Amino acid sequence: MESTKTITYDRLIEQVLAAPPQLGETRLICVDGPAGSGKTTVAERFAKAAEARGLRVQVVHMDDLYDGWDGAERGFGLLRDHVLARLAKGLEGRYRRYDWIAGAYAEVHLVPATVELLIVEGVTSADRGAEPWPSLRIWVETDNALRLERGIERDGEGMRDRWLEWMRWERDHFAAERTRDRADLIVDGAGQATEAELVLKETSKLSA
Repeated sequence: MESTKTITYDRLIEQVLAAPPQLGETRLICVDGPAGSGKTTVAERFAKAAEARGLRVQVVHMDDLYDGWDGAERGFGLLRDHVLARLAKGLEGRYRRYDWIAGAYAEVHLVPATVELLIVEGVTSADRGAEPWPSLRIWVETDNALRLERGIERDGEGMRDRWLEWMRWERDHFAAERTRDRADLIVDGAGQATEAELVLKETSKLSA
């Protein structure tokens, strides 16, 4: 039986820091993949490991940028134009958080140009429109049944149809963007990873 392949967050951070930043003075980490696959957990653990090394880190969740269930592409446009493009010019990034209960954008959040690692997690975070800024693209995946189970547990049974509709949309979106194929790392989000490492589903494009 083939042994499980893993990579630690510390090792990934070392590899990211070894190359020059592509987004102004900031290194951009994109954590993409289907909803419910475990992207938020990966992003939070990555941030924790980076902060433990004394790095200035910020996490942006694409859920805070989407204009509701049908607004993922608009959310990416806001990220690209008001956060990434500004950081690339050495300017402070900014975005309004979408309030899902009110159904409207709310308070402004800032992303300082001095951030050393910007971790953006969520569907569309690694869209082609982010090129050439990412230092690392992580794709997180798990099986559809587990993803749907996680989604219903979080949002309630009344949102099942919304989740199924979203899953169909993101499948087509990822196919058009070839998001998985362009990722540097394919990660298993089923939950068996530790806080210090990720479980890889395929050989990494990164050096060992």
